[in-house]
Amino acid sequence: MPTDCISFKKTGYFSSLIGDYLDEKPEQKVFYNRFPKLENFKAQIEEKQSTVRLDIRIALAETLEKQYKSIETSNATLKNIESLTSENTFTITTGHQLNLFTGPLYFLYKIVSTINLTKTLKQKYPNYNFVPIYWMATEDHDFEEINYFNFKGKKVHWTKEASGAVGELSTEGLDAVFNQFSLELGTTKNAENIKSLFKETYLNHDNLAEATRYLANKLFKDYGLVILDANERTLKKKFVPFMVDEVINNTACESVTKTNEKLAIHYGIQVNPREINLFYLAENLRERIVFENDTYKVINTNITWNKDEIAKEILDFPERFSPNVIMRPLYQEIILPNLCYIGGGGELAYWFQLKQFFNKVEEPFPILLLRNSVLIQSERQSKKLQKLQISNEDIFLKRNSFINKKVREISNIDIDFSEQKKLLKSQFEGLYKLAEETDKSFLGAVKAQEVKQIKGLDALEKRLLKAQKRKLSDQVSRMIDIQNELFPNGSLQERNTNFSEFYLEYGEKLIPELIKNLNPLQQEFTLLTL
Repeated sequence: MPTDCISFKKTGYFSSLIGDYLDEKPEQKVFYNRFPKLENFKAQIEEKQSTVRLDIRIALAETLEKQYKSIETSNATLKNIESLTSENTFTITTGHQLNLFTGPLYFLYKIVSTINLTKTLKQKYPNYNFVPIYWMATEDHDFEEINYFNFKGKKVHWTKEASGAVGELSTEGLDAVFNQFSLELGTTKNAENIKSLFKETYLNHDNLAEATRYLANKLFKDYGLVILDANERTLKKKFVPFMVDEVINNTACESVTKTNEKLAIHYGIQVNPREINLFYLAENLRERIVFENDTYKVINTNITWNKDEIAKEILDFPERFSPNVIMRPLYQEIILPNLCYIGGGGELAYWFQLKQFFNKVEEPFPILLLRNSVLIQSERQSKKLQKLQISNEDIFLKRNSFINKKVREISNIDIDFSEQKKLLKSQFEGLYKLAEETDKSFLGAVKAQEVKQIKGLDALEKRLLKAQKRKLSDQVSRMIDIQNELFPNGSLQERNTNFSEFYLEYGEKLIPELIKNLNPLQQEFTLLTL
C-alpha cells in the first residue's frame, strides 16, 4: 500500500508554534519536558516511575475492570488492564470528545498513533509494558460540538436538548438519526456492517459514554486499546488534594498566567485560565465555580460555600467536581502512570501552557507528541494526480495559489513578471539617486511613479493569468475537482470526513492499513493510497 510524506510545515495547515516545536527551537524548550524521540523515553520512564503510587494503580485497574464488566473485549485489552498494577507498566494516552459516530477521521488517527507508539516502545524497552489509553471526555458539556458528523458532504445531525456532562446524555432519539443515516449508505456488505455498528452502538446503550466505549472497543479491541471514563468517584478521590489546592490557592491560574506571558511573545494563547479551574457536576448540571465576596458559588445555581465548607464538599463528594481544560491534564497525569500525551496541534498548544503549573505541583510533565495526520486517496485519485502532474506540495496549496502555480507550469507562455519588476526597481534606484542629487522634494513623486508602475505590472500579470486560465479551463476544472475531493470544504480531509465514508469503500481493511502504515515518531504528514 503506497505511502508518501510531506513535512507538517509544508502543508500550510499547522501553526508556527507546532512548526517550531517539531524543529526543536531552543527558545521553546521551557514549555515542555522531553522531545518525543525514542531514546528520550528511558528518562521519562525513570522520572514517572518514582512518582506513581501503588494505591492509584490499584484504583485505576479496579475502575477499568468495573467499566469493562458488561462489555465483550479482547484478551489483549484485559491483559493490559491487569498489567496496570505493575510498577513496570506505563501508559500512552490520547483523549477525545464523545463525537457522534467518532466525528472526523482524526479520531482514528489519534488512537492508531497511541497504539503504534506502545508497540514501538515495547520493542525498544522490552522489560516494560506500555498500554494505549483512550481518555473519553465524558465530562465535557459542549453538546453542539459533538452532535453531528459529515458523510459525503452532508451533515448527519442529532437534535436534542442537552445539559450537564455529555457522557450521561441519554441516547434516546438516535433511532431517527440511524434511519436518516441508513438511507445514505446503500445496501452493500460494507454498508450493512456500518448500519449494524451504528445500531449496536447507539440503540443498544443507554448513554453516550457507554455507547462511545462500545464503539471504540469494537474498532480497536484487537490492538489492546483501553478506554477510560475518568468521571468516577474512586479516581477523583485521588485528586482531592489538588482540587482543594485549586479552590483555596488558585495555583493553576497563577502558574499558567506566567507561562502565557512568555508564550504570547511569539505565539497566540490557546486557552486562558480562570481563577478556579473546576466545574460543579450534578444531574443535568456542569457549571463553573467562582469566588465572589468571600463566598464560593456555582454560577446559575443557589449553591454556595465558605472556604471550610467547599474543602469538606470536595473531600466528601469528589465526584461532584469536574476539572476544566486547564486542570484535566493534571488529573490525567495523577491517575495514570503516563509517559506521553498524543494530540492534535490545538491540544498540544494548551499543553505547552501547563509546564510551569506541573513544576509547581511537582508532577512529571509528559512527553507531547503530535498525532499522525493522513490524507487518504484512492488509486484512481492517485493516478489522476500523477496525470495532472500535481505534486504532494501542490495539492496542499490554498485554492488560488494552487491554480495560479499549475497554470504557470502548464502554460506555453511565461506569465511571471518577477524579472520585469526586478528590472523596474533597479531603474528606479537610478531615479532616486538623481532626485537625491538635484531636488529631494522630487523623491515622493519618484516613489509614487514606482508604485504606479509596479501596480500596473501586477494588474497586467493578473489579467494575462486570468485569460490563460480561461484558455486552460478544462485542465483547471479537473485540478479543482481533484483538490475538492481530497480537501472537502477547503479543509483537511481528516478534520471533515467521517471514517464511515472510507469504511464503505474499504471495509474491515481500513484500520489494519492505518495500523500498518502510520509511524507516530516520524513526525510528518502521511499520504496514504488505499
